[in-house]
Amino acid sequence: MTLSHLRIVRRTLLTAAVFGFATSLLPAFGPSLGSSAGSANAAAVTITGAGATFPFPVYAKWAEAYQKETGVGVNYQSIGSGGGIKQIKARTVTFGASDAPLKAPELAEAGLVQWPMVMGGIVPVVNLDGIKPGSLVLDGETLAKIFLGTVKTWDDPAIKALNPGVKLPSTAIAVVHRSDGSGTTFNFTDYLSKVSADWKSKIGASTAIEWPVGIGAKGNEGVANNVLQTKGAIGYVEYAYAKQSGLTYTGLVNREGKKVEPTSASFQAAAANADWANSPGFYQILTNEPGAASWPITAATFILLPKEPKDEAAAEAALKFFAWSFAHGAPMAEKLDYVPLPESVIKLIEKTWAADIKGADGKPLVH
Repeated sequence: MTLSHLRIVRRTLLTAAVFGFATSLLPAFGPSLGSSAGSANAAAVTITGAGATFPFPVYAKWAEAYQKETGVGVNYQSIGSGGGIKQIKARTVTFGASDAPLKAPELAEAGLVQWPMVMGGIVPVVNLDGIKPGSLVLDGETLAKIFLGTVKTWDDPAIKALNPGVKLPSTAIAVVHRSDGSGTTFNFTDYLSKVSADWKSKIGASTAIEWPVGIGAKGNEGVANNVLQTKGAIGYVEYAYAKQSGLTYTGLVNREGKKVEPTSASFQAAAANADWANSPGFYQILTNEPGAASWPITAATFILLPKEPKDEAAAEAALKFFAWSFAHGAPMAEKLDYVPLPESVIKLIEKTWAADIKGADGKPLVH
């Protein structure tokens, strides 16, 4: 086990200990942040959530700060977007989280309200000796061929052509992908479908697909761990996981043909054209967006809450947590290289809460 791997395991265990989530390292349901003695508010109501692993680092940071300030705990299970959607539809959690937004008809059928919470970037990550973060560049077509299994070694001519002067080994490429239903996979495969006709016709975009090659791992955490352990590996994770675990990310050639690196600025550039106000259910996909500075695999992550929650106290407490995160969480998000939502979008979201989330008496849970 490498030092980097030990660090990521230790970090996973430490964050899990204060912000319960499901991984192979822990029981399915961990303790909530507010379960400590003396937290009267947390004892009175339990906020539970489940879903996307993409936003877990920032949700953990927000929840830790919120618990310290208010005494109210949040128990979020980082189980993947597919699991989060299933759990909120079954009403077994207060809120669900997904990086793959639901379209308006599905939201209406399930009686759910959806809104974006934060934005970030998905990055290819590799394990290659002598390659530093950002020093290797791929384009969409080549990335698709790697995940299709048609580009098999790191010294393939397609990769060499994009990286003149970079010493590339003849090592076989070991593809690592998600094994669970994943919004990260949805956005990654949506991008590949937009840049590769081959990928679009053979595989397509979804939260769960039949991968042509590679080994599966659960969550962004699992993909990160597998790439760290496997020489010649390539995978895809949310940028915060790559940064925090010391993974080597690649640069990408974007829609305008420009080589870009994953940064808060390149994520913001990609998100600049998002028309949230005219998108039912705030449905927006931010992959392969125009702009010379745009990172091509940018994504928003979404919260799902019932229009008529069966546990009104928990839903109201969750909305207070989300409102606090919007008001106070931007600096924490930016430190992790997530992109906070613009104030204009936050105001639209708060109006949606007041209009669409109601108690049994028909009155809004928030005003």
